[in-house]
Order: sequence, then structure tokens, then C-alpha cells
Amino acid sequence: MEEQYFNEIRERFCSMDSSVKAGKMMSSEAITYMGKVFAFFSRKKKMVFKLGKDFDPDSFGIEIAVFNPFKNRTPLNGWFEVPFTEKEQWEPLTKKALTLLKSEL
Repeated sequence: MEEQYFNEIRERFCSMDSSVKAGKMMSSEAITYMGKVFAFFSRKKKMVFKLGKDFDPDSFGIEIAVFNPFKNRTPLNGWFEVPFTEKEQWEPLTKKALTLLKSEL
């Protein structure tokens, strides 16, 4: 169910912009823009977004955590994970991550 919803979002974004494509991030399914990952579906069945180090997760008012796939290392700077319970925010956050990436390129 979670992965299917992620795939629907990915398909919508890929159909809107020819530079947005399916990809991989750490062997997980991802969404890329010009070859750079900005969102992916984690093994924990959460969606992970590159929202930048200036993003304030508390200001969004939902359950967002800093993404840390490592046991003995610091979290990935600027990456945040959102559980399926907050799925209504997955698409807006995908758009936010894509907009940020486009502004950086």
C-alpha cells in the first residue's frame, strides 16, 4: 500500500516533467531530476525527501524526522523521512524537494 502510493506520486511527477525520472537511492526506489535524487521510498516504508539543511520540520506541523540510515554515523544532512500516516503530505513535500533541487542547479 505504501509503496504503491509512492509509485503513483512518482508516476505523476515523471509525467509532468521529462527531466524527472525513476531512479535508485541506496537500493531503494527513488525520484530523480536530471540524475539527482530528491525523494525516495525507504525500507522502513517511509518517504524520504531532500528538503535542505534550512528546512524546519517543526514548522510543518506533522511527523517529520531527520533521516539517519546509519547506526554509527551522523544523519544525512538535509534529508527528512515522513511516515505513511502523514501520506497526505508526501506529494506536497515531493514538490517542495523538487523545487529546492531545481533552485540549486
